[in-house]
Amino acid sequence: MGFSVNTNVGAMAALQSLNETNKGMSQVQSRINTGLKVASTKDDSASYTIAQSLRGDLGGLQSVSASLSRAKSVTDVAVAGTEQISDLVNQMKAKATQAADDGIDTASRDAINKDFVALRDQITTIVNSSEFNGTNLLKTGGGTITALQSLKDGDTTSATTWDPDSLTVANQGLDLGGSVVTVADTDEIATQADAQAMVDTLTTTQQNLATSLSDLGAGSRKIDAQMSFTGKLSDVIEAGIGNLVDADLAKESAKLQALQVKQQLGVQALSIANQAPQTIMSLFR
Repeated sequence: MGFSVNTNVGAMAALQSLNETNKGMSQVQSRINTGLKVASTKDDSASYTIAQSLRGDLGGLQSVSASLSRAKSVTDVAVAGTEQISDLVNQMKAKATQAADDGIDTASRDAINKDFVALRDQITTIVNSSEFNGTNLLKTGGGTITALQSLKDGDTTSATTWDPDSLTVANQGLDLGGSVVTVADTDEIATQADAQAMVDTLTTTQQNLATSLSDLGAGSRKIDAQMSFTGKLSDVIEAGIGNLVDADLAKESAKLQALQVKQQLGVQALSIANQAPQTIMSLFR
C-alpha cells in the first residue's frame, strides 16, 4: 500500500492491538481485585448460573445448621435434666427403702421423710428449669423439637422448601404424677406401709426414666450425625463454587506482568506508526 496522510493503516492496527491489551489488563485486574474469574454472568453465563444455584443451596444448608444447633441445645438441656432427675429418683428409692425398715423409730422415719419430700420437690424444679429458647422437653405441654434436615429430594431451587422427613425429638413429660415419673407431688413415706409401696413406685419410675434417657440420647446422637453431615456437605458445595468462579491469583499475577510489558510495547508501536506519515515530508524536500 502506498503512502497516505489520510489513512494510517499501521497506526490503526497498533491501536487495535493496544486496545485488546488494555481490555485484557482490565479483566485481569478485576479478577485480582475481586478474587473471582466469574464475577458476573457477562464473564461466563453457564458457570455463573450454576454457582448462583449452589449459593442458594448453601444458604439453605446454613438454615439447616441453625435449626439443628437449636435442636441440639434443647435436647442437651433435656438430657442433663433427665439425668439429674434419674439421680434424684435413685436417692428417693434409697430413702424409701430405708424408711421401709420396721426397725427404725418414728423420729428417724420423719427425718427420712423430710429428705424424701425435698428430693421429690426438686424434681419439679428441674423439670421447670429444663427450658431452652421456649421449648421444654421435660414438661408436659412444653413442646417438641422438629429440626430441618435437608432440601426436598430433587429440589435444588428453593432454600425455603424442606424435606418433610424432619428430625423430631418427642416431649418426655417428666412432671410428678405423670406416666413417666409416677411419684405424685403429695406422696410421702411417713409410714412403713407408704415407704414399702413407694419402693415399687420408684422402681417403675426408674424403668420409665431409662426409656426417656435412651430416647433423648438417641435423638441427640442423630442430631450430632446430621450436623456433621450438613457441615461436610456445606464445605463440599463451597469448594465447588470456588472451583467454578474463583480466580487463580498466581496465574493472573503472571498474566498481568505479561500484559504490562505488552502494553508498553503497544504504546511504542503506536508511537512509531503515528510518525510514519511524517516520512512523506521528506519526499517534498
